[in-house]
Amino acid sequence: MPHPGQFVWYELMTRNLTAAQEFYGAVVGWHFTPWEGGDGVPYLMMSRTSDPKDSLGGLMEMREPEFPKELPTHFMGYISVDSADDTAAQVRELGGTVIHGPEDIPKVGRFAILADPQGAAFAVLQSLNNEWEKEPATIGDVSWVELSTTDHEAAFGFYQALFGWEVKVDMDMGGGNIYRLVSCPGSPAEEASYGFGGMFTRTADMPGPTAWTYFFWVADLNASLQTATALGGTILIGPMDVPGGSRVAYLTDPEGTVFALQGMGAA
Repeated sequence: MPHPGQFVWYELMTRNLTAAQEFYGAVVGWHFTPWEGGDGVPYLMMSRTSDPKDSLGGLMEMREPEFPKELPTHFMGYISVDSADDTAAQVRELGGTVIHGPEDIPKVGRFAILADPQGAAFAVLQSLNNEWEKEPATIGDVSWVELSTTDHEAAFGFYQALFGWEVKVDMDMGGGNIYRLVSCPGSPAEEASYGFGGMFTRTADMPGPTAWTYFFWVADLNASLQTATALGGTILIGPMDVPGGSRVAYLTDPEGTVFALQGMGAA
């Protein structure tokens, strides 16, 4: 199974499957295929290519009453674990919350939806196969994950105890604001020298809730941003340069779902 502690699957929880396919297909280049293994709730596999075996995640339709109207659309990242049940129990012990599960997915594995003590939601997956082993990011992949939280030191302590994550480096962003780069030790994934993701303490003027944000790698950042805005998306921050020579921008899709894009492209 995939190495414990690494992100292996990503879901977009949407109320409009058709609009989401059109938007992300054009902006990120994803392909979509219906999955027949569910319990009647529409679910689409999202892939980097036309081959469903190349999937990195899925789209799920949010229907009432399971998903009340006040719950916003969102992306959810799944982290590999050896035991979803043991992880859920440990989350409770560490001050987090079990939102849903653990529950079986036939022929796939066992999962649970959880939240850290600061309120950021994430999921864990006890997989029955090796299909989701993480590899270096290519076009259409998730290239980075980022936690915006009320206390990055406390949040890191939670995830370190749960998954064994380590500090790669603390970057001083100025004014005493620290951006912590994290890694998953022992992971076969070829993480870059700066790890697989970061976390930081939000400033008082930052909008939005405590949450994980997922970055999608695109071939031409500027072109993808133009497409996103033309299709009803909104650029929140950026584009801006980041270490490694690429650039990033934070956006919302037409439903208000927050995500980010990373790619090359002239300023």
